[in-house]
Formats: sequence, C-alpha cells, structure tokens
Amino acid sequence: MKGQKGTMKSPQFVEFRPQSSATHMHTHREKTMVSGNGVFYQILGLGMIVVFIYMSFGGITLFSFDEGPTLSFVGRNGTQFMLDGKAFYVNGWNSYWLMAQSVDEYSRPRVREMLKNGASMGLTVCRTWAFNDGDYNALQISPGRFNEQTFKALDYVIAEARQHGIRLLLSLVNDLHAYGGKNQYVKWAWQEGIGISSSNDSFFFDPSIRTYFKNYIKAVLTRKNTINGIEYRNDPTIFGWELINEPRCVSDLSGDTLQEWIEEMSAFVKLIDKNHLLTIGLEGFYGPNDPKDLTVNPEYWASKLGSDFIRNSKTANIDFTSVHIYPDQWCPDQEFKDQLKFVYKWMLSHIEDGDTVLKKPVLFSEYGLSETMNNFTLFNREKMHKTVSDIIYKSAKKNRSGAGALVWQFLVGGMKEFSDSYGMVPYESSSTDSLFIKQSCRLARIKGWTHMMKVSNIFVSKNCGKEN
Repeated sequence: MKGQKGTMKSPQFVEFRPQSSATHMHTHREKTMVSGNGVFYQILGLGMIVVFIYMSFGGITLFSFDEGPTLSFVGRNGTQFMLDGKAFYVNGWNSYWLMAQSVDEYSRPRVREMLKNGASMGLTVCRTWAFNDGDYNALQISPGRFNEQTFKALDYVIAEARQHGIRLLLSLVNDLHAYGGKNQYVKWAWQEGIGISSSNDSFFFDPSIRTYFKNYIKAVLTRKNTINGIEYRNDPTIFGWELINEPRCVSDLSGDTLQEWIEEMSAFVKLIDKNHLLTIGLEGFYGPNDPKDLTVNPEYWASKLGSDFIRNSKTANIDFTSVHIYPDQWCPDQEFKDQLKFVYKWMLSHIEDGDTVLKKPVLFSEYGLSETMNNFTLFNREKMHKTVSDIIYKSAKKNRSGAGALVWQFLVGGMKEFSDSYGMVPYESSSTDSLFIKQSCRLARIKGWTHMMKVSNIFVSKNCGKEN
C-alpha cells in the first residue's frame, strides 16, 4: 500500500494532552429568511455564501449532512452480534484508504462513491484504517501531535458512512510498515532517547511506547466529530474497534509478550468506551501448544509468530475474534482446489472454536485471492468468495458463531495504485456484484429484514426477491 502523491496543504497541528479535555468546533445550521422586494438579491447572496462555504471546506458542511438514519449500537449475545434485539450478520468489505482519500478535496468523492456502492450491494460493515502514523498526510505526526486536517478527514468518513447506512470497523495501528505502523512508534521512542530497544517488537513491551499508544487510543476514542458533534466513543456508526492489524511478535514465541499487551490495551479501551465492540485483529493462527497447530495451521511457520488464536481471543475484554483467509499467500504451492479445501477447513475450525471454546462471534475480517497467483482467473476468485459466503450463510442459519466476513478489498475506478493485486471495483464485474448482493439478501432473510439498516431496506425492496 502506497502513500498519496500530490500537493499537501498546510496542516493544522493539534497536541493531545491526556490530562485535559480538548475543545472542538461544532458546526451548526443557520436559518435564512427571505422576504420583501429584495428577494432576488438575497437569494443570490445566499447562493454565493453556500459556494464560499463549499470551496472553503471542500463540501464538508452541514448542508451536505443531515442526521442520517437512526442507529443503535451493535452488541453481542454469546456467539452472535446483536442489533435491536435481533441477530446481526455481517456481509462487508475492506477499504483501508477511506481516511487517506478524504484529506484532499479532489479525492474525497471516491469515499462517497465507495460507501454508496457498498450500500447498493446491501453491505453493512466496512473495515478501514483509523491510523496514519508519521506517513504522508499523517494523522499522528509525532506522539500526541495530530494533523487536524487529517482528523477532519476521519470525521468525514464516519459522517458519510452514516449517511449510507454503513457501519465501520476501525483499526488503530498496523503491525506492518504501511502508514507508519508499530515501526514508527519504535522510531519515535528511539529518536527521543527513551526507547529500550530498536526491535519493532518493542512496540509491545516498551513502557514508553505503550504510553504513546494509550494516548493515541484516548485521542481517537474521545474525538468529537467536527461534522456531527458526536464523540467517536458515542457514535453507533462505528461497529467496533480493532486494536492492531495482524499482530506478530516473533521475538517471543511463548506468546506472553503479545498476550500481556492485548490484556493491557483491551482493558484501556474498555475503560474509555463501553459502547463499542472490540477485537484484536488476529490472522487466526494457532499457537505452538494448540493441537490444531499441526492439523489446521497452513504450514509450520504459522505457530512461530508469537500469536495464539485461542489464548489471545479468550481475553476478557475482547468481544469477538478476527480471522484472515489468504490461501494464495499461505499455501502457495498448492493447487487451487486444495487451497479451497484449506479455506473450508480453516473456517469451520474457527467457527467450532467460537461455538465451543471461546463462546464469541467469529468475524473473518479479511479474505481474498491475488490476481498475481499462478493461473489466476476471475472465476476462481469468485469461487473462493462464494465458498466463504456459503460457509457464513450456513453458520448463520444454524445460529453458530460464524458471524460474517469482510472481503479484501473494494475500490472505485481510477485507484490502481491502491489495488495491491487484491483490489476490485465490484460494478466492473456483474458476477462479482451479484455474488455480494445475493449474500446480503440471504443474510437479511434469516432473521427478517429488520436487522438491516433503514437505508438498506431500500436495497432489500429492490434486490431481494424470494429466490435470491
């Protein structure tokens, strides 16, 4: 994943101070009354004012946003997500780039188009990054210092998602280098002369870096949206928080370091925000002491990454588990038919864990098939996607823990630089589009239409016949 090119506006820097509460500007509507003989000029003047506001703020004004659908928080009852008293099954996608593309006026329409397209397919949840640490258009420029322009971009993403009836799973940091990641935190501590190790894994065990990250968590969760005036922790548009994308701590194969970090950070999140669900962001690999290491993990290396699906997911403050599915990366030497067998076994194993061991929902938060794999075809990619969708559907019908899946990843036209060989523009393939629409209809029908958002009810009436 690449950073964005282009001319960067002069950023507004905001320093976050954990001990004091920051104040934020709250936009408001002004009523304008027109009367008398000067109607034409007053209307003309009003039009000029609207144009000025649009040009000044790139279209991000309350003229563009009404209150949107009335939303409730997604909760959890045992192994199922719950919404308004009914089971909630997730058919969604990843677009990690939403905040990055909302910073500049020229790229912001891509975000609206993507969310609109997702809603048109009946999708309910989008996973995206709520971090950019020290990279181009960074949200966090240095520990506790934020670019207000980028924070407003995240405000826009959340407000716009609400307009389209889409909920967001927001990830808080990357284990990988893209958009800064844990490596950037280690660099900051090293540059300030307080880091105890130059290892990337010191992100998990260095007390100073843990403090950096806690301050970041607090800044994001308590952020007051400049568009709708709602603190993030109080906004039901947010489906939940993800601590870190694909955590690995290879310097401690016992898994103790990562486990202690998960326990500390999850407790800290819940101290600030009791409204939202919380997950870790795991890939789903079983640890070295788990019998499934030898029977389910893709290869021997999978248990040697310092993570442990069962142990990590048992953490009390973790509400649901996260699992990724990349047979092309993990089993590169296998034939496609064998990779599909792995997908089936991998998913059923984790659903079994959710049902019998963890007693929590299982969200397959990334799955995909790269166009760079040998003998790639769109047919094979869609067959893999259908395999995932069918397993989720069957799990939902039986009230099991397989609570949904998020494909990696959807784009809109003109975004080749973001595609990473997995990217898809869904409407460019009618078969891809229809596959996801069919899944949305099937999941909606299981417990009745009412588990869909009001915006999605329009989708249901247009797309979901009896035979979908």
